[in-house]
Amino acid sequence: MVYESSYDSGRRPFKPDLTRGYWAAPSDFIYTCISLGFRMDVVWMGLTGAIITYILCMFLFVVPIIVIQSFMGQFSSSGFISTFRMSPIFKGLGYISLFVNLAVLSYYSLFAAVPLLYLFHSLRPTLPWSCEGIEKWFPNSTEAEVKHSCKMLDVVDIKAGMMSNTHIRYEVPSVLFFQSVFDVSYEYKSPFLFSWELLVCTLLSWAIVAGVFYRFYNTELMSKFLRYTIWTSLILLLICVGRFMLLPNDWSYIFSYFMAKPVDIVRGIPSTVLIIVSAFGPGWGSIIALASFNRFRANIMHYSWIICLGQMGIFLAYAIITQIIQGYFKSLTTQYAHVEGLYVEVNDHYAPYLTSGSVIATMSWPNLWSIIFYAMLTLTALITMITCLFSIYQSIFDEFEMLRSRKTEVTLGLIGVLAFLSLYTCSNHGALFFSAMSMDSLFTQTALNLLLLLVVLWVYGRVRFQRDIEFMLGQRFATWKVNMLRFVAPICLCLLLLVAILASFVRHSNSSIVILIAAVFLIVLPWLYLPGYMIYVFLQTTGSFKMRFQRCSRPMDWYPVEMEERQRYEEAMGNMEITHQLNQITDEVVP
Repeated sequence: MVYESSYDSGRRPFKPDLTRGYWAAPSDFIYTCISLGFRMDVVWMGLTGAIITYILCMFLFVVPIIVIQSFMGQFSSSGFISTFRMSPIFKGLGYISLFVNLAVLSYYSLFAAVPLLYLFHSLRPTLPWSCEGIEKWFPNSTEAEVKHSCKMLDVVDIKAGMMSNTHIRYEVPSVLFFQSVFDVSYEYKSPFLFSWELLVCTLLSWAIVAGVFYRFYNTELMSKFLRYTIWTSLILLLICVGRFMLLPNDWSYIFSYFMAKPVDIVRGIPSTVLIIVSAFGPGWGSIIALASFNRFRANIMHYSWIICLGQMGIFLAYAIITQIIQGYFKSLTTQYAHVEGLYVEVNDHYAPYLTSGSVIATMSWPNLWSIIFYAMLTLTALITMITCLFSIYQSIFDEFEMLRSRKTEVTLGLIGVLAFLSLYTCSNHGALFFSAMSMDSLFTQTALNLLLLLVVLWVYGRVRFQRDIEFMLGQRFATWKVNMLRFVAPICLCLLLLVAILASFVRHSNSSIVILIAAVFLIVLPWLYLPGYMIYVFLQTTGSFKMRFQRCSRPMDWYPVEMEERQRYEEAMGNMEITHQLNQITDEVVP
């Protein structure tokens, strides 16, 4: 049998939303998935490692997992919750992914609010983070003068009062500017304070998102909106890369990223591998939901490679900007290199997000380039938020039929809740400690990808997966590719899982209690839903113990939604006698 109806198992059958629509153009799926590479919560922590690591991981597990997620969404024409009717006992994974997406969005507005804050201040005649403007807005609050890169001491002055093994650290003015909006130093034990400027920018970001969903309310309109905004952001990103490359650079420092030494490659593997996870978006399941808007015969194999190459281009663009920024501050310390016993560094953390401002201030027409750069960062963050929310909404409406008639209320209501939760990031603690939840989401995302391989290739089965994807694509799907997915990709994900656990532990060791509690409720506790939902589905299914287990594991209502493709699917599998009446629901059916 090709599929079994949930109605036959005593459960409410899946009812597809036939009004959900398709992409306005097939390429819109590619553009939207490429834009998932704009994810900034990993770029914020810096780009290290080497491009060879990214390319290797792309072949081993990134492209294969994108293929599987695209297959699930496109074949079933449903989001990341309903698509798990492929194996109903694992449907709890869809609800876990829903919590993960909401958890990420609860802090992700920070990546739109911060550049928006810098964008507004770029309209001043003198940039506040330039050497000319820094003394006006950052007075020293302590007796010890703050050392920053605009006032680096001469070698002669340092030698005059130098002791053995002297370590001098200079701050970056654009980072000091961000600290100044809280009126405290940016330290782990600083008092808890809100920034009204950041609060206004956060609320404005969510207002823009709400306006977009209110105006572009259906799939075709949203498709066109995302297409043009993504193209705009990509053009702005290329312009910024070109302008940064015109700065006087030590090109050997930039090339070291592309032609790294073996020891640098090994050292950079953990951070590079974590960044690679950004290919799947800020939460989990976005690719599944986005692929559900494809036509049934869309060639996801070609799309997946184009998406990965496009995301690699974005990754390289951010990496080039980061290398130039780090090279710029490194060049400021070269005059001290020959002094024995002296170590001088510029604390260029949070490149390219915060430290970029001081580099832009050295350019000609700094206000113009500051506006362009921070407008690009704001736009990319808003696109990521909108794309993630778009996949969440469609997954919710696919799963819960009763909400389809109240789309506007659900859409704006959820945005309001997320806007309220994100207010914590307007504090100095929220802006500093959010990275702990970011590491938690990377761990959960990796675990979900690992379980996805289990569901599709082992529970649903290699043969059925290979059969379905060949039917959908109309071309052969080689067995060696399936074996790569079954054996090689899980090993890579297990190693990545260990890195994510270690990174999460380190981040939480320096985090606040509020972030820890939020992570428990939004990241840890949802995992209890997986065994709970398994037990619930098992108990609500009719039959003996063995029959219940088999019915819970077998695909239910798993078929192409389009009637023509569904008939072809049944005919190809030799099951034309299947005549499930999916619309016969009685009061005895379990909801």
